[in-house]
Amino acid sequence: MRLRDDNGVSVIAVPLAQDKLLKKTLKMVKRAAKSKFVRRGVREVQKGLRKKQKGVVVIAGDISPIDVISHLAGLCEESEVPYIYVPSKAELGAAGGTKRPASVVMIVPGDEAWEHAADFAELQQKVKDAVPRF
Repeated sequence: MRLRDDNGVSVIAVPLAQDKLLKKTLKMVKRAAKSKFVRRGVREVQKGLRKKQKGVVVIAGDISPIDVISHLAGLCEESEVPYIYVPSKAELGAAGGTKRPASVVMIVPGDEAWEHAADFAELQQKVKDAVPRF
């Protein structure tokens, strides 16, 4: 039984952003970080989800041990917040505006006046479409 693929991404990282969606997601994380509309780290994202904040959760798929972030997908589904995995914690950290790798980032849009609100709404819909329904 394999727990990781060739790139070190965990097998539970579903849905995993590929190509266009990956670029769009990381670009939106970068824009949101610049505008201070992000929550970084497991504890901050958990707190946001428990407070019923809406947004998009971006989770790194190459975290080890995976137990650190495995509960976040369930919390997102409970809170009806779309989530997506990206292959690299280093890329997620760089997009989030930190020098350190990031395990999880939550994009929390401030208001409708945010200059990237339309792009955020488009990304949110694409991420919702990517999540498999059981």
